Amino acid sequence: MHDAIVASFGPEYSDADPLIRPSAFADFQANAALPLAKRVGRPPREVATELAARLDVTGICAEPVVSGPGFINLTLRDDWIAAQASAMLGDDRLGLAPAAAPQTVVVEYSSPNIAKEMHVGHLRTTIVGDAIARIGEFAGHRVIRDNHVGDWGTQFGMLIEYLLDVGEESPEAGLLRTDPNAFYQAARRTFDSDPGFADRARKRVVDLQGGDPGTLQLWQDLVDFSKDYLHRIYGRLGVTLTDDDIKGESFYNDLLADTVARLEEEGIAVHSDGALCAFPAGFTGREGRPMPVIIRKSDGGYNYSTTDLATIRYRVDELGVDRAIYVVGSDQALHFQLVFAVAREAGWIPPGAVFTHAQIGLVLGPDGNRLRTRSGDNVQLSALLAEAVERARAILDELDATARFDAAELDAVAEAVGIGAVKYADLSTARESAYVFDWDRMISFRGNTGPYLQYATARIRSIFRRAADAGATAHGAAVAITAGPERALALKLLGFGAVITGVGETAEPHRLCGYLFEVASLFTTFYEECPVLKATPASLRASRLALCALTHDVLTTGLGLLGVPVPERM
Repeated sequence: MHDAIVASFGPEYSDADPLIRPSAFADFQANAALPLAKRVGRPPREVATELAARLDVTGICAEPVVSGPGFINLTLRDDWIAAQASAMLGDDRLGLAPAAAPQTVVVEYSSPNIAKEMHVGHLRTTIVGDAIARIGEFAGHRVIRDNHVGDWGTQFGMLIEYLLDVGEESPEAGLLRTDPNAFYQAARRTFDSDPGFADRARKRVVDLQGGDPGTLQLWQDLVDFSKDYLHRIYGRLGVTLTDDDIKGESFYNDLLADTVARLEEEGIAVHSDGALCAFPAGFTGREGRPMPVIIRKSDGGYNYSTTDLATIRYRVDELGVDRAIYVVGSDQALHFQLVFAVAREAGWIPPGAVFTHAQIGLVLGPDGNRLRTRSGDNVQLSALLAEAVERARAILDELDATARFDAAELDAVAEAVGIGAVKYADLSTARESAYVFDWDRMISFRGNTGPYLQYATARIRSIFRRAADAGATAHGAAVAITAGPERALALKLLGFGAVITGVGETAEPHRLCGYLFEVASLFTTFYEECPVLKATPASLRASRLALCALTHDVLTTGLGLLGVPVPERM
């Protein structure tokens, strides 16, 4: 289309958008003629007719058809679709071209607090961030995972002192590995009820911030205890974060003073009401007053803004990032807008670098409020995951799965279905949107759910097991288009690479979920209307098995990029 525009109207129109979109009247529709008509001063349909005549789609499309006020309808040739689908078979990248300009991308996600149990609010940031990181890598970028854990601050004086009191080998200390909230709450109760303990805890904060070796070792012990807990949660969720990806607030501690000094030297940070503040342009609060970003508190302490500014400097200067994606709750939107604005004023974010807050919406209960337990507490993530697996097991029992699996395999399938259901329910919702946590919907085998897609892949594997028993194979076969459902499925499969590219650019995994659901739905129609194992002649059976194989590869690769496990059988 670009060449046709230039050939028709000259190189000065090379910037025109072809505006190619899917169409209900053809495979695609080019709408470029309408805006071009205004620029060249000719009727849109006349412009469309000339463009259609100039389009070279030999071997790809049927003859372009102009319709309406100036739309150009494009219908792909069946043999071209079949050839492209056949070429995808055996291609590990499934038609996705390598990134033209690979970037260094840091993805910050999960970011729990040390010595506190992860709750359902951490679920979305963890799994959405992990999907964004996986997709970025598959697209060909250098992805740096960053788990910006909360491992520094005044609360650690209290926690360290309590650890000393109970002893590192005590059952109470063991709670850090199994129930971090219980340890934290016990320390808090002691702090609130024992003035002597509170005084010691405050002194311990001073020792920690002053770099006292003994205190730092106790702090490291707390961190290590918490890592054991994180290993279990991340392992059960199947996320790709490791200890090497942890760069907590403490990592940037030595950069804070210099970060503040630079802002002050450049006149970006000024004293206001005893604190050191920056006032980025364009942000105003009540009565139109400039909105402050506190860089150093009136007591001389630093805060999240200081740490986040130091983090930006590190990511640009040391990591050389082209893009940073912060997968953090939407309630932090204004905070990141302000911090990014200060960093840009300071020149710490280069003009070509992109820093993005990938906002994450709330998980809601049936009442439409933030999901909590009946007692009003946050829902602990470990308990939620355990319940998901229990519910999946109950459904499998209803389906008489014990007749097909031994006990160990049934446990593994229940784990995959339960965890996959929870993850997919989150991922299939636009990340910035809140959603209602609904067990019945997410563990259903119908609709746009994890179990439905898992079952689709398992069904294809079952087809291949039965084909092998019958001596049929798709090895070496090419895809052929002989029926409408075949064509619709093959055409959708060809879009995999474009979908991955788009999801990588927007950091929106729900778009991949929607695509995979469409693939699975089209496969269901194909399987119901086009015999596979009973197809004759043998060449048609092999062709349809090849289409099944390509569908399987797209579904499993896509689910793998989302971090959703796929059982061999269901």
